Amino acid sequence: MFANVGWGEMLLLVIAGLVILGPERLPGAIRWTSGALRQARDYVSGATKQLREDLGPEFDDLREPLSELQKLRGMTPRAALTKHLLDGDDSIFTGKFDQDDKPAEPMPPTPPTPTIREPGVTPFDSDAT
Repeated sequence: MFANVGWGEMLLLVIAGLVILGPERLPGAIRWTSGALRQARDYVSGATKQLREDLGPEFDDLREPLSELQKLRGMTPRAALTKHLLDGDDSIFTGKFDQDDKPAEPMPPTPPTPTIREPGVTPFDSDAT
């Protein structure tokens, strides 16, 4: 439920609660909130347990489409491309291609190209800006 809430957000909520409720009522509000969340979690787990008992083996048939949806939820564009277009071969993304056993020969360095400057023109280096 709160899987995406990090420590920064929790600290912000505590500070906002401290400002809004004050230091006297904040501990009681935290106790009430944690009790309500615990009670809601107990209700949900009880409902799941009762549904499992009522449906029996059909419960697993109900969970199968949900697990497929969970797989789709984690599908990123890269994973979709890899799975459907590249048949699971992700070497195009990792740069690990099937090569011969011999190591590749290094490329000889290319000499720098001479630049011709016009008099009175300041050179512009795009990498420096």
